[in-house]
Amino acid sequence: MSARRGTIDVHTHILPERWPDLKERYGYGGWIQLHHHCNGKASMMKDKDGQLFREIEENCWSPEARIKEMDETGVAVQVLSTVPVMFSYWAKPEDTLDLCTILNDDIAKAVKKYPTRFVGLGTIPMQAPEQAILELRRCVVELGFAGVQIGSHVNQWNLDAPELERVFAVAEEIGACIFVHPWDMPEDERMKKYWLQWLVGMPCETAVAICSMIFGGVLERHPRLRVCFAHGGGAFPFIIGRVEHGFKSRPDLCAKENPFNPRKYIGQIYTDTLVHDEGALKYLASTIGEVGV
Repeated sequence: MSARRGTIDVHTHILPERWPDLKERYGYGGWIQLHHHCNGKASMMKDKDGQLFREIEENCWSPEARIKEMDETGVAVQVLSTVPVMFSYWAKPEDTLDLCTILNDDIAKAVKKYPTRFVGLGTIPMQAPEQAILELRRCVVELGFAGVQIGSHVNQWNLDAPELERVFAVAEEIGACIFVHPWDMPEDERMKKYWLQWLVGMPCETAVAICSMIFGGVLERHPRLRVCFAHGGGAFPFIIGRVEHGFKSRPDLCAKENPFNPRKYIGQIYTDTLVHDEGALKYLASTIGEVGV
């Protein structure tokens, strides 16, 4: 990649312009389908109930539209990853793997076409760790990606689940970075109003992911594992004092699997800068460290 002056945006999502009818392809529903309804606009629709998930524009699938906007806003490089709703950890592993292949191959095309402007992050079927490892290796070794994007949890597993240990071990071994994005937030009645799942649920999800990786010893066992957390690490940087206090005052609950103070890992984790507030960004940089942001 040639040097280009400007911002590197590590948090950008991309989709193929079109993909197969997944309900028809796999024989059951629950998937997202893309319906192009006018020039340059499309609807992401839930095939199970026909509800709208999100309206998107051509910059979500067109590398050329992205580059035009990048040039206008001083962005030198974008790191491309799928929209998290496409993770599909709930599905049959072989179907999720098939969808991952479709999404990853599309990202690879954009990276190959514009190698100085885009870097790829793949998606992998985390509910089936051995298959996830195979696709992780393919993403890094064959497609040339920097790593993968994963969800903040995998169904009922937090990121310290023993089932996921080998995924992180292989990522560390091959030098793949991990971008953790919140997803699948609680949908109970209290969270349905006011878009609270996204506004409040997402920062909480990311904090749970970070605490799980720290308290569960994942970061201790894999000191060379590069992990970046979305949205400025969610709520974690703002509750680090509370987390440390809990570790010190209730080691019987918090230090059962890792005896080290959570602050030890501040220099080991990374976050993006997507916090939507200048004061919050300054605090994030002072807490996580400018190198880690």
